[in-house]
Amino acid sequence: MVIIEMNPRISRSSALASKATGYPIAKISTQLAIGYNLINLINDITNNIPASFEPSIDYVVLKFPKFNFEKFNNKNFLSTVMQSIGEIMSLGKDFKESFIKGIYSITENDFLPSFIKGKNYLNFKFKLIKKIK
Repeated sequence: MVIIEMNPRISRSSALASKATGYPIAKISTQLAIGYNLINLINDITNNIPASFEPSIDYVVLKFPKFNFEKFNNKNFLSTVMQSIGEIMSLGKDFKESFIKGIYSITENDFLPSFIKGKNYLNFKFKLIKKIK
C-alpha cells in the first residue's frame, strides 16, 4: 500500500481506501487515538488477523468524479470552477479493466459519439479495449 495523503481526520479518500482494502481505517484510527496498541487490535473484517497486518489485495481500485453536464445546457466541457456531484469506485483485475468499468459507470447512454450510434456497440467496445492494450 502506498500512502498518498495524510489527514488528521477521516476524508472521502480514507473511506475509499477502507472500502477498497477492507481495512476499517476510521475504527482503527479511533482506537489508536484513545491509546490502544496496534499489535493488540484485531481487524473485525478478517477476524483473527491483527490490525497491524497489511491487507493483501489482488485488484486495482480507481475513483472517478461524476459531473453534472445537464445543468449547463448540454455543454460538454469542464472548467476550473465545475465541481463534481459525486464519485464512483471501480474495481478490476488491472488498471485497464478498472478504468473501463469506471468510465461505463459514470456515463449515460448518450455518451457514445455519434459515429458509433447505430453500429454494433459490442464490436466497438472490443476494438476500444484492444487499442488500450
